[in-house]
Amino acid sequence: MKYFYLLCSVCLLFSCANKNEKPKETLEEIAKRIHEKVITIDTHNDINVKNFTDSINYTQDLETQITLPKMIEGGLDVTWLIVYTGQGSLNAEGYTKASENAIAKFEAIHRLCETYAPDKIELAMTSNDVRRINSAGKKVAMIGVENAYPIGEDLSKFEEYHKRGARYISLSHNGHSQFCDSNTGEKDSIWLHNGLSDIGIDAVTEMNRLGIMIDVSHPSKESMKQMVAISEAPIIASHSSARALCDHSRNLDDEQLLLLKQNGGVVQTVAFSSYLNTEKHEARAEYMKKIHKQIADSLGINWYERSQFSTLSTTQRAKFMENYPKVKKMGTALAKKDENAPPAVNVSDFVDHIDYMVKLIGIDHVGISSDFDGGGGIEGWSDASETFNVTLELVKRDYTEEEIDKLWGGNLLRVLDEVQEIAAGVN
Repeated sequence: MKYFYLLCSVCLLFSCANKNEKPKETLEEIAKRIHEKVITIDTHNDINVKNFTDSINYTQDLETQITLPKMIEGGLDVTWLIVYTGQGSLNAEGYTKASENAIAKFEAIHRLCETYAPDKIELAMTSNDVRRINSAGKKVAMIGVENAYPIGEDLSKFEEYHKRGARYISLSHNGHSQFCDSNTGEKDSIWLHNGLSDIGIDAVTEMNRLGIMIDVSHPSKESMKQMVAISEAPIIASHSSARALCDHSRNLDDEQLLLLKQNGGVVQTVAFSSYLNTEKHEARAEYMKKIHKQIADSLGINWYERSQFSTLSTTQRAKFMENYPKVKKMGTALAKKDENAPPAVNVSDFVDHIDYMVKLIGIDHVGISSDFDGGGGIEGWSDASETFNVTLELVKRDYTEEEIDKLWGGNLLRVLDEVQEIAAGVN
């Protein structure tokens, strides 16, 4: 009988011990905990000034991929809103028109942060601003300039842009600018400067002086190499992926990635379908092209392919970008109902690029971007409301909290700090 009581006592002890043990966290619970703790930064989101008015703005859940409600739902803390200008003629008339476009976008961003939603979002100029605003429970806006073309040949405008909040600038977009050659020169091997122009060299020095990060996502490889050689500060690629995995001129090859590491910079992996997986993208794109055209026709909307963009007027392009999110959303819904639809490029494909670049150049030199409202968005991260899915995929691949913090923004803020510290030393 005494053995029976002894056995009961042992069972009771084990029972109590098991009750006191905390249940093991699921991968999703781990990801949620990490996602809520780290500061999540997306370094490239395009804007349309029509969505920055007193009646239509980001406080509402618009069709755009970035809005404040979507950022809140997905746990995206910081959005870099982009002052983008398409490449035009290299003359005074072109520069003037481009300047008007750029200033309108700067002013739109300031209206959102200072007039329409100052209690919800604030413009940051430094990493300390980012942390302070985030701690206050508000979303953070930062400003990047995609294409320095609007600056013309007046280098003093770099300082004007800096005062307006620009914290990174790309010296070209798709098409050679007055400052440097673009990646698009690979298509026909026609170059304007063979890298940087004389004024482009001066621009690099001026951005170093001001504390503006130099963005190499669109410039040519030779332009990028020359920027690295000249710049006293680390550089960034605000929205590019690994060329070894997807052979697109917008991606960085291994030589460029290693140069970026040597320079101390960071590459912000971009969730842009055609820069992630060529085979999947092309099959899906061909399928979706027909779907989008059918939807556009049914809505009475003019629809264009990206190859046609350079032929569009400013009004046509703006109208297209206004309708694009609506048509894309409807197309995605239709494709989900089709069992035979080719698979879309997804979050797993995206993190494949992060894995590759982390292995090649180290965890300290890789970050995250979407290019939302500029053509970006993939299955699983189609807009800001799905931002958590990126963290979940990183957790599934055994990235630690510290590593995820670096990828989601720590690395980018470190580069911003270094760029600004170098500028302070120069001045």
